[in-house]
Amino acid sequence: MKKIALLLFIGLVSISINAQEKTTTTDANAAAFEFETDVIDYGTINVDANGTRVFKFKNVGKSPLVIERIQSSCGCTVPKKPEGPIMPGATGEIEVKYNTHTPGGFSKAITVYSNATEPTKMLRIKGIVLKSESPVVKEKSATSIK
Repeated sequence: MKKIALLLFIGLVSISINAQEKTTTTDANAAAFEFETDVIDYGTINVDANGTRVFKFKNVGKSPLVIERIQSSCGCTVPKKPEGPIMPGATGEIEVKYNTHTPGGFSKAITVYSNATEPTKMLRIKGIVLKSESPVVKEKSATSIK
């Protein structure tokens, strides 16, 4: 009896897994991204340095590319999407501003949602923000004290 119940359970699990498989079809006329780079490396920068960088891309598809929204992995990264559709063959930019006020290393993800053949595109920024130099207090030497 246990063997029959086990076989039935495995069969039901197999059927439910197969039922959840998606079939993907690619529209030959859809819009498509072609980014110059998927990762922007800020390198080593100072605290409060300019944290604005730009991801440049081209619509290599056959339909207008519409970016629905862009989401960052934290509030310290603010992305700005293009306003209108990007026509086939045209270029566009996604501006990303990272808050460089906090020192330390960072690696953040930016997710782009669009009507492209790849509807969800992950971009990354990374770098190291150096600590600001603390002011040096000059000590009085023993010879200057009278």
